Amino acid sequence: MNFNIVLLLVATLVWGTTFPLLKSASATLSGLEISTLRFLAASVVMLPFALKASRQSWRDGALLGIVALIAYITQAFGLAHISSNRSAFLTSLNVLMVPFLGLAFGRRLSAQGVFAAALACFGIGLLSWEGGGNWLGDGLTLLCALANAAYVLILSAVAPRNDPRDLTATQIVLMAILGCLALPFAGESALGSLPQRAADAALPLLYLGLIASAGMLFLLAIAQREVSAEKAAVIYALEPVFAAIFSWFWLGETLGLRGMAGGALVVLAVIISEWKFTRATPVAESANTI
Repeated sequence: MNFNIVLLLVATLVWGTTFPLLKSASATLSGLEISTLRFLAASVVMLPFALKASRQSWRDGALLGIVALIAYITQAFGLAHISSNRSAFLTSLNVLMVPFLGLAFGRRLSAQGVFAAALACFGIGLLSWEGGGNWLGDGLTLLCALANAAYVLILSAVAPRNDPRDLTATQIVLMAILGCLALPFAGESALGSLPQRAADAALPLLYLGLIASAGMLFLLAIAQREVSAEKAAVIYALEPVFAAIFSWFWLGETLGLRGMAGGALVVLAVIISEWKFTRATPVAESANTI
């Protein structure tokens, strides 16, 4: 198996563990607080690389950082209103959004992509019906999926021209700075109590910052130098599967039959959207090539 594919699989597995951790942390911290604190932790280890990064890395890292920060914040806010399982499946729709966003770069939609999108919408309907829907939580999580799709496309474009460590460091440091600047103006609950509330969630925040953010963004910067956005996206389709497993193990969350069917359709749609169908070579044509 290609080494870069293995790196993406590892990143997807680790991301699956973050959903129950984010759900737990959101009980005492807001989405912006969680995102800011996790990137502050990550920036501690990545700052030396950021200080040595080129202007090109800072420009590309700034663009990636803004898009990623939108994804992290909307995901964390959304998790305050919906379950980890639903959040994971809705977030997985970024895989479907990648080819649609590709229209901006002159790509054409295929019948295969349209069918996959319709199948995913039906799956989301079944999934959201489980236990009643929440427009705010689902809407924020879909915005997270859109930001993730944009991130995958942008990363595939800029990764080949940057050092992976520099690209990772610049976007993490920028996200930490933007988060700190936004906190006083975001109407967050009692900033004076933030240190205590952060201490209560110290271990999840350190894991989210050092492992799930710094470590996995670094793996992505390496792998997507060689792996296309489309191929990377289909690997990320495994994230909700891992998230469901970890949510069941840590939080005891379950899905009814309708929810499981909806989630299965979403995953199936994600896979179909990236599956490469090829026609068999005619026998006569094959014989002429011998």
